[in-house]
Amino acid sequence: MWIFGYGSLVWKVDFKYDCKIVGYIKGYLRRFYQHSIDHRGVPEKPGRVVTLVQSDDPNSTVWGIAYKIKTEDVAQVTKHLDYREKNGYMRKTITFHPADMNHEPFQLTLYVATEENESYAGEASIEEIAQQVVSCHGPSGPNKEYVYNLAATMRKLVPDVKDDHLFELEAAVRRLDPDSKKT
Repeated sequence: MWIFGYGSLVWKVDFKYDCKIVGYIKGYLRRFYQHSIDHRGVPEKPGRVVTLVQSDDPNSTVWGIAYKIKTEDVAQVTKHLDYREKNGYMRKTITFHPADMNHEPFQLTLYVATEENESYAGEASIEEIAQQVVSCHGPSGPNKEYVYNLAATMRKLVPDVKDDHLFELEAAVRRLDPDSKKT
């Protein structure tokens, strides 16, 4: 079994895996359109985390990491991720394209939050999302940390790939973040 990480799973891997491969999926966009009431916010003040939305361009790419799960670990990892991603995410199978051209594309599982789930936040301006992110904190820490960690990790993984939504949000959060101005 392979799992695709495109959000916190690219920098916060808390499950057993055999190996990992950097690559992308097609036809989607990474967006901060999902509320987080259990990790980066609370029910009274939900944070924002990423999900995938269908793109009008079938060649749009979302970069991340594919993790290979050993057969003997599949049940445990699936149970763990089903719990971790419980706030509106569901499993989906999709084709993954490894960055290393020596590997052929293959099917994997990812977790996606669709518009139908109760925690779907939907579209908002970068500034509105940034204001929400800066003001939210949950059991997993400040919402801004999620944005900063994801942006930094994506820059390291694929330095030539520009993720406009992610990097524009990161810049907007830094402008609003009083702690960011101290550095």
